[in-house]
Amino acid sequence: MFCCVISLLPLTVLSFQVDSSLYRIYDTHTQQEITLPQLADALQATDVVFFGEEHNDSVAHLLEYELLKAMDERYDGIALSMEMFVSDDQLVLDEYLSNIITERNLSKDAVLWNNYKDYRPMVEYAKAQGIPVLAANAPSRYTNRVTREGLESLSVLDKSARLLLAPLPIDTLSGAYFEKFARLMGGHEGMGNLKIYQSQNLWDATMAYRISKLAKKKAVKKILHINGRFHSDEQLGTVAHLRNYLRRKVVANISCFPHESFAHPDWSAFSNLARFIILTDPDATKTFY
Repeated sequence: MFCCVISLLPLTVLSFQVDSSLYRIYDTHTQQEITLPQLADALQATDVVFFGEEHNDSVAHLLEYELLKAMDERYDGIALSMEMFVSDDQLVLDEYLSNIITERNLSKDAVLWNNYKDYRPMVEYAKAQGIPVLAANAPSRYTNRVTREGLESLSVLDKSARLLLAPLPIDTLSGAYFEKFARLMGGHEGMGNLKIYQSQNLWDATMAYRISKLAKKKAVKKILHINGRFHSDEQLGTVAHLRNYLRRKVVANISCFPHESFAHPDWSAFSNLARFIILTDPDATKTFY
């Protein structure tokens, strides 16, 4: 089902291509189904692209790789931003991308997700092409502290620690995002107190703030940010926080997820989620590498 050349050689010399029968892409502005190259073309005027995924959907991971490559082939100044790296691993990541340390050092000294192999092709492509990669996420020790003690508990952190996070105070984005988060937690009663919601906003705001800092670099013209789609669907969460930090940039979001009717979907049911919708085959194998 998949066209994916695999060997023991470094990933910089491998070729990945997902079978186009395993996904469908829809442009909610034109209300038309489009191809991946057409998606890349449609991003010409966009400064920051959010690719919202389901973390266990390897079709999405291959599409992210292909989209990064297509954007790099079309546009100057591409940068990659990833939820999958935390901010205090930025130095380690930069040293790996610059060939100062080995991949073994990266895996030992940075916090890598259990399914890092699904994201590795993007990192290796960025390394080969000299594309900067942003470690966008907040360190879990701080989000955990907020879950336990609330946002005000971050005031005890020293300056070096605060530099890893979005600046305080952090907007907690009430309204639609709060209601969406409450539904995820099983309703307002299931949320208990608001500390877990504050932790979510620290997570979102830190990614947004770090993206905004990256976007202000002269060499960076266009950013592809990868995150779980809850953070960017309906342009809430991280997207909303980014608009607070970066008002003059054009932002577009992609929502990608498996769906049983992906081959013949009712696109209107999903059009509120994102500028671009990608539905993938839920029966596809989850791991390819």
